[in-house]
Amino acid sequence: MITIAPVPSDFADWQGLLSLILQAFSYMDTVIDPPSSAHRLTPATLAEKARDETAFLAHDGDTLVGCMFLKPEAASLYVGKLAISPACQGRGIGRLLLQAAEAEAKRLSLPALRLDTRIELVANHATFGAWGFEKTAEKSHPGYDRPTFIEMRKTL
Repeated sequence: MITIAPVPSDFADWQGLLSLILQAFSYMDTVIDPPSSAHRLTPATLAEKARDETAFLAHDGDTLVGCMFLKPEAASLYVGKLAISPACQGRGIGRLLLQAAEAEAKRLSLPALRLDTRIELVANHATFGAWGFEKTAEKSHPGYDRPTFIEMRKTL
């Protein structure tokens, strides 16, 4: 049974969480440019990120299978580092995490969710589109003269 819950205050498996994120994002390594910011994460920076943002974990029993980090903005709740274990993808875990994000946005009186996805990851665009997100912008990472990611938004 999949459970979704905020990261508990006594959570200590930051290395396990980092491994999950890196495994979930590994398919991007040969596809996207610039490289994923996930490669700059460490257990310590993840712990700091969880203190600064709201992090949710997905578990299948005692096994960590997914995560996301949420950051309030002026007009939306930003969804970042949404990661699902490759072995567990296609089981609705991403949708469950986004339902938790929607509940958090409503709790914070924010009218929308926002996320960024790389321009090359067309399948992600389609998945987020099926979940109610709409493309709102194409943007570039610093130093790039072409779009490198798209912004998507879901009005709640």
